[in-house]
Amino acid sequence: MQKLLVSQDLLIIDELGFVPLSKTGAELLFEVISQRYERGSMIITSNLPFDEWTEVFGSERLTGAILDRLTHHVHILEMNGESFRLRESRKAKS
Repeated sequence: MQKLLVSQDLLIIDELGFVPLSKTGAELLFEVISQRYERGSMIITSNLPFDEWTEVFGSERLTGAILDRLTHHVHILEMNGESFRLRESRKAKS
């Protein structure tokens, strides 16, 4: 699986941080990110600011290493506002 994830032209990780990772899961994700570093494109979505990612990965050192790789050669799009799902749900109830 790891070789497959590394070999893709684009890897999308949606809702990173929605569920905290186990120690093993965090280490495996680090390996994938490290292997893809400067070799393949990634899109990562998260509702968490970077300073809360330590809660997801469980280690300041690991989080720092991941962020170091992810934020080098990056475009960060910060989107604020109402959730489109919430907006659509409200429309449906009206």
